[in-house]
Amino acid sequence: MKKYILDLKVVAKECIHEKYVLLRLTDEQPLPEIIPGQFVEVRVDGSPSTFLRRPISVNFVDRENNELWLLVATIGDGTRQLGRLQAGDMLNCVLPLGNGFTMPVENKKVLLVGGGVGVAPLLYFGQQLKARNMEPTFLLGARSAKDLLMLDEFEKYGRVFVTTEDGSAGERGFVTQHSLLQKENFDQISTCGPKPMMVAVARFAQKADVYCEASLENLMACGLGACLCCVEKTTDGNLCVCKEGPVFDVKRLMW
Repeated sequence: MKKYILDLKVVAKECIHEKYVLLRLTDEQPLPEIIPGQFVEVRVDGSPSTFLRRPISVNFVDRENNELWLLVATIGDGTRQLGRLQAGDMLNCVLPLGNGFTMPVENKKVLLVGGGVGVAPLLYFGQQLKARNMEPTFLLGARSAKDLLMLDEFEKYGRVFVTTEDGSAGERGFVTQHSLLQKENFDQISTCGPKPMMVAVARFAQKADVYCEASLENLMACGLGACLCCVEKTTDGNLCVCKEGPVFDVKRLMW
């Protein structure tokens, strides 16, 4: 796919959590084609300690309003600077980057499993599945109820189940311990979040003989496969996550 370097305008910033902000961006021209699971590399201006771009998953693409949504975890100097952006500011982005999730070619029962900021790319994927007359099932995990993100948005496109480690919402425990997994069968599983969670999901899928993809969150500086800082060991050798991924069939990963 063709890559673009665009100065996108911040339409709105929403502080949805003490650690997360949602940026809604737009352009004067229609946004380019973007596949669920792809990401953008954003330039961080105004941070003297941030020299490299930051990779941010595509959270959602609102074609009606020509908006690109980015869910940003403000955990470092660079991302905290992004969290200071206001409506009217400009954000320089390279997009779309990487390879996205596999879209089923026919009606399939798809489970989307996310944790933390890893829930971000699942929203757009769920919307695209819904647009193809498939109702996805979302299984989202967090430490506590206050850490669950954008549940109202996920509920627009499919069934939503949650787990929390402290039991303050949904079922207590981790996503792979949810009773849903013992009650229902799925044709495809896609996951994104902390590596231990994705490894557990991959092992569950392997035992259940279900096709499973994981979106990796390795450090990515260039987004084009040049800097080699995001290399992951796979059955095909060492591959750059930004170029060959970030979405991989879990059977290719050396987990």
